[in-house]
Amino acid sequence: MRIQELKQRLRDAGAGPSHEHRVLRTWSHALPRSSGRRLPQSFFPATLLAALPAIEAELAALARVHSVHPGADGSERLLVALADGQTVESVLLPRDGLCVSSQVGCAVGCRFCMTGRDGLLRQVGSAEIVAQVALARLRRPVRKVVFMGMGEPAHNMDNVLEAIELLGTIGGIGHKNLVFSTVGDPRVFERLLRGPVRPALALSLHTTQAPLRRSLLPRAPDMTPAQLVEAAERYARATGYPIQYQWTLLEGVNDGPDEIEGLVQLLSGRYGVLNMIPFNTVEGTPYARPSWERCEEIARTLRQRGILAKLRDSAGQDVDGGCGQLRARAGELRPSLAAA
Repeated sequence: MRIQELKQRLRDAGAGPSHEHRVLRTWSHALPRSSGRRLPQSFFPATLLAALPAIEAELAALARVHSVHPGADGSERLLVALADGQTVESVLLPRDGLCVSSQVGCAVGCRFCMTGRDGLLRQVGSAEIVAQVALARLRRPVRKVVFMGMGEPAHNMDNVLEAIELLGTIGGIGHKNLVFSTVGDPRVFERLLRGPVRPALALSLHTTQAPLRRSLLPRAPDMTPAQLVEAAERYARATGYPIQYQWTLLEGVNDGPDEIEGLVQLLSGRYGVLNMIPFNTVEGTPYARPSWERCEEIARTLRQRGILAKLRDSAGQDVDGGCGQLRARAGELRPSLAAA
């Protein structure tokens, strides 16, 4: 289901703007229908009251938490079952964050990522995206939503932007706390500026060398790192939000002096921050993470050269919830911790 379809159903049932707002608010915030200053019986038209049980049942069926996998750092990897039997994964992060999925699978096929192993199975609807937030809010507060789960958001642009618009308005998420993550698609830099909610942008860079990037991200758009940074810089200046450049550190691949020099040339004076994330274990790949000491040395050197570099360790690694580790784990579709 798409959010626009949901809105049309509410209008067909007699909802006015204020009624529609209240239904969408209670759903996206995981609140009971009775929340608010006025009781539904006195606030909603009779035709809408009659239609609401069926609409609410359909919204509840969009997605359900099938299993919960708590990490030692306070994160939780959620296996989410969709109405058609497909599954995606969301990750509740420390400090009120949530990582959501925008596709079942992924078509980009990044060599160091689990999600794209089976390719793209289907798009996740905008209502299914918001449903992931609603499910998470049943467990804890959510004040930041990052589109860094399964899928490439740029390949499901209409649904993702529709979800972002709702979350950034009725859903109560600050615009800079909505983070659209992409491998770099020319459409992103244009379309994200047109909507009423302009999210922050995270750009998966991973290398400053065009041939290596084509090898690591085989089906990403054919833009060079320099072209990506130029486009991202324009977006950052237009929105006032620094770009979050993502860099998965792979031992012997993109952790050498040549990449450090390339980063200094590419990012000096840019309005952005470089998030360096040591590789998280993915079965069947030839990659390894550099030692933590080497990672710290790289980040320290970059900072000394004037690049705002942050070394981050992914949340939820102990439960396979870290960057690059998410996939549709059909094998986990069995009685679980979901009711905990």
